[in-house]
Amino acid sequence: MRLPNTAFTERPWRIHEFIGDFEVEDVWDLDTPGGPDDLALLVRQFDGDGSDFTPSPMYKLLFAIRWRLGALLGWDKEKHGVGPRDPSLRDRLPDDLLGGPRGPDLKTVPMKSVFQTSDEWVTEVVNKTVHAAMHIGWVDDGNGRHHAQMAVLVRKKGLLGKVYMPAILPFRRIFVTPSLVRAIGRSWHTSTSR
Repeated sequence: MRLPNTAFTERPWRIHEFIGDFEVEDVWDLDTPGGPDDLALLVRQFDGDGSDFTPSPMYKLLFAIRWRLGALLGWDKEKHGVGPRDPSLRDRLPDDLLGGPRGPDLKTVPMKSVFQTSDEWVTEVVNKTVHAAMHIGWVDDGNGRHHAQMAVLVRKKGLLGKVYMPAILPFRRIFVTPSLVRAIGRSWHTSTSR
């Protein structure tokens, strides 16, 4: 379920300290009920080879189109990634986060882990259109239970990013992210029921 952006912006996440030039694109509730220390279990779920990740056919189609476009137009070339013009968010981290756990890089999409704490995990991707971050926050339900929320943060790059990102937003909100959210929930329930 999509949440108001305030579900992210009004929480005292550490990421707020160094991501002021990014916009909150969306915030989503994840069906990942657990205990206070279970974020690490969720993060490990992302560390697999993707074989248990079962998104919808529309999700797969839209990503196939995006990767094909990126290859044809050179959007994902190394020169558009992390580098002097677009430094990693890791370069912004305070010493305590920089010296702490990083978390896994994703294998199914080109996202690199930035940092991990007991209640936050952040990954990033940089290409010709955007510098984006995925923030997974572990939130207290107020009844001794916890679950995750996912925020998508973006810094659009150039004219291409300012045109491309709003153009794909409806597809992301209708097809891509809901499918991702459901797949994360299914994987969580499968892994925690064993």
